Amino acid sequence: MPVERLTVERLKRRADFLLVAGSRRKYVTPAFVLQARVRDTSPQVRVGFTATKKIGSAVQRNRARRRLREAARATLPLAAAPGSDYVLVARAAALTYAYDAIVTDLRKALVALAPKGSS
Repeated sequence: MPVERLTVERLKRRADFLLVAGSRRKYVTPAFVLQARVRDTSPQVRVGFTATKKIGSAVQRNRARRRLREAARATLPLAAAPGSDYVLVARAAALTYAYDAIVTDLRKALVALAPKGSS
């Protein structure tokens, strides 16, 4: 049986990021915080990435976001809940955490934040 892959788009507007943060649903790992919001019943998933200045210089923040973007690209189309918005907030450990561990933590976070009643 083929696995259904969802379409993933980017969150770009600040208002969208604030809506996701306002849902108060999050999963914390050493490398990132995943915030989630159920939007509607469409098969589309939206994701945004952010890193605060606590992480370090612009170079370090960009590196952390790139690592999270790659983990999301590999994981979200297969494991995300349809019709959801996600925001990945980078933490300082995202710079040194093993990539495989980031992907594993992201899968666990998606399962933990899945809407009730979804499989």
